[in-house]
Amino acid sequence: MPQCSIVIRAYNEEEHIGRLLSGIMQQTVQNVEIILIDSGSTDATVSIASRYPIKLLSIRPEEFSFGRSLNLGCQAAAGEFIVIVSAHVYPVHRDWLAHLLQPFQNPQIGLVYGKQRGNATTQYAEHQIFARWFPEESNPNQEFPFCNNANAAIRRPLWQQLPYDESLTGLEDLDWAKRAMALGYNVAYQAEAEIIHVHNETAQQTYNRYRREAIALKQIYPQEHFYLGDFVRLLTANISNDYYHAWRDRVLARNLWAITRFRLLQLWGTYRGFVQHGPVTSQLKQTFYYPRQRQSTADLTAESRINRPLVNYHLFEQRSHDSIE
Repeated sequence: MPQCSIVIRAYNEEEHIGRLLSGIMQQTVQNVEIILIDSGSTDATVSIASRYPIKLLSIRPEEFSFGRSLNLGCQAAAGEFIVIVSAHVYPVHRDWLAHLLQPFQNPQIGLVYGKQRGNATTQYAEHQIFARWFPEESNPNQEFPFCNNANAAIRRPLWQQLPYDESLTGLEDLDWAKRAMALGYNVAYQAEAEIIHVHNETAQQTYNRYRREAIALKQIYPQEHFYLGDFVRLLTANISNDYYHAWRDRVLARNLWAITRFRLLQLWGTYRGFVQHGPVTSQLKQTFYYPRQRQSTADLTAESRINRPLVNYHLFEQRSHDSIE
């Protein structure tokens, strides 16, 4: 039986999936199985992934939700632990997986999530979000139910008790953490388990992401509200904070408009999600789950300030170049 099963959700990820799988194959933890759930990719995602030792599962686009896709992958998993990663992330260090699994030595830990950082094409405002949500210091016993399934791990027996909510339009990870904590399990944040999260979104995709997550948050926490006054207050506070940090970093001039636009899209999407009434239609699901392709990125840079073995992506880059030629 594998020590862990790695579940990856993918849709049109030909640019990123090979890099992630290459990084997984170089991990110090080798007793793993890899499960890819493809939700109707029309590009080379499946053919690229098939070059690696994966178990391929498919879900029809009209049946997709984040929770349903995860439940399908978890049901097929054989490992004691289930590692969940996005198809557009990649590990920085060869001991990423070892660090992500380490907190499970404590039987009270039900869920672990790791650090995320952006790459050179990441929006400045999103770099600030990553730094705030995923700090440099680990927390072995988090007091609030936050996590992120771009880089997380759970106990399979606990998932069998608590399958993911398939009705949510996002934040299925937060909802699962909330229910696991209600059963007495702890959530651990592991800063040493670092991945690079490539979020190369269009303006519409950013807006849609925060809108669907707000719809989900309203379902998870019905008592929560987000009024127009909250939009104005948080927009002012976040833009001011980003401007300050960009000024300190001496990059304000070139990021001024990008910061403003990102925060407008983020918080207006959040507001629109909270005021959404009625069911989520199939047309809206299509907008949320199957947007236009992300813009291209070729940056593979990931720096480390500590002396740990880095994943070597040069061979992957060379193979990708050769296949294009």
